[in-house]
Amino acid sequence: MISVTFISSDGRTVSAEDNSNLLRVSIREKGGIPFKCGGGLCGTCRCRIEQGIENTDAIKPKERKHLTEADFAAGWRMACQTFVVQGAVSVSWPPRPTTPAPRPIGPVA
Repeated sequence: MISVTFISSDGRTVSAEDNSNLLRVSIREKGGIPFKCGGGLCGTCRCRIEQGIENTDAIKPKERKHLTEADFAAGWRMACQTFVVQGAVSVSWPPRPTTPAPRPIGPVA
């Protein structure tokens, strides 16, 4: 079994089978890694492996299209492409951008 801690989701920790896909674990266990992959926005599931990078599989060609060598050196991966082979990982991700409040239409009195 592997252990995944979702730092950006208040440190929620879950267990899954060895060699599990990080995004699938997040979706199944409500880990919170943001993604819009199905909507055609590839690269939106980027996350940072804070601990346990050695417990992940090799970097995939698709990740190389969206991340730089400096990103990889800093622990960034794409959750949809990353498998946790064994052991434990802790992941974080950038906060979602906040949507500004809608502006009133027409003259403001």
